[in-house]
Amino acid sequence: MSLLTRRRFALHTAATTLSLPALVRAQTAPVEISVAYSIPVLFKDLMESVAKAFMAQHPNVKVTLRAPEDGYEQIMQRNLRDAITSTLPDVAFHGLNRQRTLAERNIPVNLKPFMDADPQVKELGFSPSLLSLGQVGGAQTGIGFALSTPILYYNTQLVKEAGGNPDKLPTSWDEVIKLAAAIADPAKNRQGMFFDWTITGNWSWQGLVFSHGGSMLNADESKVAFADAPGQQAMRVLRRMVDDGKMGDIRPDTMFQDFFAGRMGISMQSTAQLGRYNREIGGRFPLQCARYPLSAPGARLPAGGNVAMMFTKDGAKQKAAWDFIKFATGPVGATMMVKATGYMPGTTIPAQRKDMLADFYAANPNHLISIRQQDVITGWYAFPGQNALRITDVVNDHLQTVVAKKEAADAVLLKMAADVQGLLPKKG
Repeated sequence: MSLLTRRRFALHTAATTLSLPALVRAQTAPVEISVAYSIPVLFKDLMESVAKAFMAQHPNVKVTLRAPEDGYEQIMQRNLRDAITSTLPDVAFHGLNRQRTLAERNIPVNLKPFMDADPQVKELGFSPSLLSLGQVGGAQTGIGFALSTPILYYNTQLVKEAGGNPDKLPTSWDEVIKLAAAIADPAKNRQGMFFDWTITGNWSWQGLVFSHGGSMLNADESKVAFADAPGQQAMRVLRRMVDDGKMGDIRPDTMFQDFFAGRMGISMQSTAQLGRYNREIGGRFPLQCARYPLSAPGARLPAGGNVAMMFTKDGAKQKAAWDFIKFATGPVGATMMVKATGYMPGTTIPAQRKDMLADFYAANPNHLISIRQQDVITGWYAFPGQNALRITDVVNDHLQTVVAKKEAADAVLLKMAADVQGLLPKKG
């Protein structure tokens, strides 16, 4: 070997040796996925725990949680901007009613092919009815992570003092309003009730209308239907809560403070908040939950909560994202979620296993209320078109007018219907 050849061989060997660590690092570096979510008061600690538990089982994946948005509207607006700037997260947890808006913009990846190709899916306990909540236009847009229904929370100490019976709680709005009026006592700084009409996505308004047998729009979604008879009854009930049930024109933050301190008797809220109620109340007074009143044959309640969605189009990231979605929405993630909140899971397995939630549910009957309402749940309605978010705000503004007693319920409903009608997509 000539001197020149030996030098070339030495240089090649050295270069190869130096490049090996970089090559090894490249081969062993974990795939990083970004995850977006909202409502930190409910989900921050939980999401951090889920991500940590997932990474312990999947050391080849690094999960980076984005700073949480305040609510479902905020994360929707953020991700719509992200789509324009090509900065979408790889996985996002969105409200059930916002899937349609994202699907109309072709943002989510259809999860059905991943499910069909994965033999583990049949072991995760995803029932067809719960999976249907994550479907838009035939695609599996998302998989339920945290699902809820509206329920009533009672301070049974105040119920007893007002002459009520905790073993026979109200089953109609007439009874709820009557009991609230009996509990209300300004001299003792006691509030009777609060119906949280502000919950994201007009969920509470839908609950009132659906439970009276109504719907948001007609069958072809060309015309507002919530101003029909069921909607009129629903709006009058909301106003009666104020006039007869002595409900104050307050915000949810004030309601939470009053209820947790033992100054309020009845609260209509999502089961999502049950974990928070338990933590904040402690042993201050006995808390009892009850089903939401159904006011008509064929009554329904909107399923609330969120689904896990995949946004990334990158092949390697899609595998990691799918593994994370499976973990979060599957039995292990669902068990963590239920214990941290009041939501029900999108999988049926944890409730059947003593090492997961069977014993938990037996010891915490309030958590069973939402599950027992599954027989009447329906989809959380999403208004069609580009004005979906704006419609949400318009409805809320009109509901505030009713609660503030600025106008009569029927008159407000007519104005609300006209305003929403003007924001719907024009047919034809």
